[in-house]
Amino acid sequence: MNRFDTIIRGGTVVTAADTFKSDVAIKGGRIVALGLDLGEAETVLDATDKLVLPGGIDSHVHLAQPQASGVVIADDFLTGTRSAAFGGNTTVLPFCLQEKGQSLREAVKAYHAEAEGRCFVDVSFHLIISDPTEQVLGQELPALIEAGYTSFKVFMTYDGLALTDWQMLDVMAVARETGALVMVHAENYDAIRFLTDRLEKAGKTAPKYHAASRPIPVEREATHRAISLAELSDVPVMIVHVSNREAMEEIRRAQTKGLKVFGETCPQYLVLTERDLDKIDMEGAKFVCSPPPRDNESQVACWEGLQQGVFSVFSSDHCPYRYEGDAGKQLPKGKSSFRWVPNGIPGIAARLPILFSEGVVKGRIDLNRFVALSATNHAKTYGLYPRKGTIAVGSDADIAIWDPELKQTLSHTMLHDGCDYSPYEGLEITGWPVLTMVRGTIVVRNGALVGTPRHGEYLPREKSALAQDGGRNRR
Repeated sequence: MNRFDTIIRGGTVVTAADTFKSDVAIKGGRIVALGLDLGEAETVLDATDKLVLPGGIDSHVHLAQPQASGVVIADDFLTGTRSAAFGGNTTVLPFCLQEKGQSLREAVKAYHAEAEGRCFVDVSFHLIISDPTEQVLGQELPALIEAGYTSFKVFMTYDGLALTDWQMLDVMAVARETGALVMVHAENYDAIRFLTDRLEKAGKTAPKYHAASRPIPVEREATHRAISLAELSDVPVMIVHVSNREAMEEIRRAQTKGLKVFGETCPQYLVLTERDLDKIDMEGAKFVCSPPPRDNESQVACWEGLQQGVFSVFSSDHCPYRYEGDAGKQLPKGKSSFRWVPNGIPGIAARLPILFSEGVVKGRIDLNRFVALSATNHAKTYGLYPRKGTIAVGSDADIAIWDPELKQTLSHTMLHDGCDYSPYEGLEITGWPVLTMVRGTIVVRNGALVGTPRHGEYLPREKSALAQDGGRNRR
C-alpha cells in the first residue's frame, strides 16, 4: 500500500511567509509531508512550472440570503460554492441573516437547511444582527458564539438592517464579554436617505446616481463613528468593503493609536469606477453596489491599503443578482429609481484572478502578500488557522494550483455562478487556478467540475485570536 493518497510534485509552494520548491504529500485529507523525493502515492499530480498555493478563503459572501419582496438573490449554496471553487477558493464565509422579529437560532437553523448537502467547498457562517432584542443579546448570541459562530456583522445603513448607535454599543458589549469579532458595514443611513430624496426630487433617478447618493463623506463619517463606538466598547472591529482613501485613513489612524481596527477591500474598488454606473438604459445597474466604486485616485488608495497592511483581508462581497428578469437588477421598481435597484454584484470566482493579475503580475504586491490577503489572514482573523489558510504539515489539504502565465479574457461563462453577467467582463487576466482541491479531493480541474456538492463541510470556528484581550494592543 502506498504511504500517501496524493502527492503534488514539482511545483513551487507559496505561503504567506515563504516561497520554496517542494512536493506536497496528502493523506486522509490533510497535508502530511513537505519535501522532495517523498516516494509514491495513489495519485501523483504534476505541478511543474505551477504555483501551489493555499486554497482561497473568501470571508465576505452572500448566498441564499433573504431579500426584499420581489427580489431573488442569484446564488444559493450550490451555485455559489461551485463558482468559488472555479476561482481557486476552498472555504467561504457567507452571512446568516436574522430578519426583524426572527430569533437568531431560527435564522441559523434555516440557513443550515439551505446549505446542507449543497456545498462544493467548506463553509462557515457569520451572523448578521438586525434585531438585537434582550433575548438575542442575553441568551442566543452568547450561546451561538460559544458554539463556533464567532463573528457577526452589523449594518449602519439599509432599511430593516441599520442599527442605532445605542444598539451598536449593545452588540459590541456582547462581543467584549464573549470574545467575538464584530464586522461593520459603515455608511451613514440618514445621510443616504437625505441625499436620495433630494436626487429623486430633482429627477435624478438613473443608476449612475446611486454613487451620488453615497459619496465618500457618507462612508468616512460612518467609519469614524464605528471606530469610536468600538473604542468606547473596548472591542476589535473589522471595517468591511472600504472603497476610498478617506475611510482608509480613518482605519490607519486608529491602528496608529494602537486600536485593534482591521480593514477589508474588494475587487470592485481596484478595477471599477463610478463611471461604470453611467451606462445607457439600465446597464449601469450591473455595477450598483455599496459602497459604490469611486474614482481612479480611490483605486490607488485601496492598493496602498493592501500594500501597507491597513487592509488585512481581500474579499469579494459577492452579492449577486441577475440582470435580466423582474427579480434582479431590472426589478420594475428599480427602473423608476436607483433607490430600488438590488444592491450588490457578483465576484466570488473573479476575486483571486483579479488580485493575482492586477497585483502580483503588475508588481503591486508579491506572492506572499497575495497568499496572506487571499487566504492566511482570513483564517487567522476568523478562527480557522492553522487548519485552513496555509500549506503546512497537519493543515487541511486545501490547495489551489495556479498557472501564473495563463492569459485569458474574463467572461461570465468562466465563472459558473447563478448570475447572468459579470461586472468584470472583458478584463484581461494573467494567472488562473487550474486545479482546486478541498481536503485532498479535487473539485475543479482544468476548467471542469469534478467534485460533488456533498463534499463541502460546515466549519465551527474558534474565537479569533485578534479579538481577545479587548480592542487595544496591550504590551
